[in-house]
Amino acid sequence: MCSTNDKFLKFLVIMKNSEVLVLVCKQPKLGFGKQRLSASLGVEMTQRVAEALLNCALEDLRSWVGSVVIAPSSQEDVEWAASLVRQPNVYVQPQMQGNLGQRLNTLDFELRSKGMKRLIYIGSDSPGLIEADYAAVCDAMQHHDVALMPAIDGGVVLMANNRPWPLLTDLPWSSNQLGNALMDCCRDEGQSVATLDESFDIDELADLVKLIEVLEDDPRPARSILRQLASDITSIVGVNHA
Repeated sequence: MCSTNDKFLKFLVIMKNSEVLVLVCKQPKLGFGKQRLSASLGVEMTQRVAEALLNCALEDLRSWVGSVVIAPSSQEDVEWAASLVRQPNVYVQPQMQGNLGQRLNTLDFELRSKGMKRLIYIGSDSPGLIEADYAAVCDAMQHHDVALMPAIDGGVVLMANNRPWPLLTDLPWSSNQLGNALMDCCRDEGQSVATLDESFDIDELADLVKLIEVLEDDPRPARSILRQLASDITSIVGVNHA
């Protein structure tokens, strides 16, 4: 049986000279997270959506040709995170305490201290991401310090960096000002920023309605399950998605 150090050394070999896909996530729990969506759907339906969204992100991790990091929200969720994708290219690094900016700064520092350089951060609520989006990010990182995919609502769907993030603590997280603030913050530190095509994440009931159309022709299994769930839920709550 391999020791933890042996597993990590194998991971470092796989990781060398490749982009690392980092999933920043929370374990779906009843009444935990997605508060705006929960206000419309209730905690039980919201948990089902969170689980389906996470499965879409894991679908991306399983198909990633390089190295993968799963960053659960706390040390207590390490065992859960390790069970999500059992592949030799996967490493688990829990988040520390603080607001999201502090968590990302600490996570970025920890990963870079382990030799990782090209980091692509995603959350578990952006099922609209496709292979072309990841290809665009990897291409942008060949020429820029930072690559950002803005969200339609003003947030950020994906954020990637070749250099350590500047201090992110005071950014307006969970607001429609985040995308511009993050871009300005990086540029103020002398970092070049590439802006990718807009996408969207799932925060509110209207996002689920949009998702039904976006995923209509997506053959990926987890996306198909999510689309059906979104269709069922919006029908139950009486939202017209024709």
